[in-house]
Amino acid sequence: MTGSRALNRLTALKVRSLTKPGRFGDGGGLWLQVRDEQRRSWLFRYVWHASARNMGLGTVSDVTLAEAREAALAARKLLRDGIDPLARREAERAARAAEAGVPTFRQATAIYIGAHEKRWANAKHRYQWRATLEQYAFPEIGDRRVSEVDSDAVLRLLQPIWHDKHETASRLRGRIELVLDYAKARRWRTGDNPAAWRANLKPLLATPKKAVQHHPALAWREIGAFMAAVRSEEGAAARALEFTILTAARTGETLGACWPEIDLANAVWIVPAERMKRRREHRVPLSAAALALLRGMAAVRADADGYVFAGLRKGKSLSNMAMSMLLRRMGRAELTVHGFRSTFRDWTAETTAYPREVAEMA
Repeated sequence: MTGSRALNRLTALKVRSLTKPGRFGDGGGLWLQVRDEQRRSWLFRYVWHASARNMGLGTVSDVTLAEAREAALAARKLLRDGIDPLARREAERAARAAEAGVPTFRQATAIYIGAHEKRWANAKHRYQWRATLEQYAFPEIGDRRVSEVDSDAVLRLLQPIWHDKHETASRLRGRIELVLDYAKARRWRTGDNPAAWRANLKPLLATPKKAVQHHPALAWREIGAFMAAVRSEEGAAARALEFTILTAARTGETLGACWPEIDLANAVWIVPAERMKRRREHRVPLSAAALALLRGMAAVRADADGYVFAGLRKGKSLSNMAMSMLLRRMGRAELTVHGFRSTFRDWTAETTAYPREVAEMA
């Protein structure tokens, strides 16, 4: 962004006459910066991701007002396309420097970004791509010749953030790898890529364990009162939630339950392997409460081979959100349907003597 001030506010005559220190705007982000009578230069000022940036366009003695306006117009066009003018100019300078020899990693990064940023439609992505390397990589390897960047250097900059900021570190590693791959393609370096994961860094950096996300669960001592509240609710969603709790089933297993899977005579629900997470048939013994619920559902079923908990649309089950929405209507939005499996496990652990393996299988 450069503001919406009127353009061409200065004239060539006025530029020659301005010698008092200060900044004098021409509009569109172009400024005449006067330090004293001898030191006068052109400046393009703009905002890039909430930060003010100043781009020098040359001295008044070398660049005319018309030329400064052309340069400012070119910069505004880059901004319109989501490109940082300063970063673009740095890339062009780095490319020229590279022609004389092997560039530094900083220069190679600028060249890589200049070559690829047009494919990056998201301006925020462009900004973050460079900002991540500026913050973490440049202090360690920015001024090294790209041919001299090795595994030790990459490891040193990754290790301090690998566990605490793993997502950032992972993106950083990937970006370094791309810059070094580009450098190899340009014949600025040879050999393996020291930032490659499988070929180099995987044996040196342990993959952090993902934090276990526990589903909010109801304390097992409260389940009796809660079940009484569920039974007072009308509708298929309430019956599905009640059945899910009674059988310690997953949401998908309950919603996909069809009448041919239910054996009321032998009090068992046989879930076929293709509907189970582990792809093995699962046989669920049905308690008296579960049987009573199913018999009530059977009395009003419209299709003998259809879903036990049918939705409003013919041939469809309830939606995945039906039971969650019920919890919200009951004022228990802090709970999740999956969390009742944890409630069941807590109950078996604290009140029964069944082996852990049996409880897990149930």
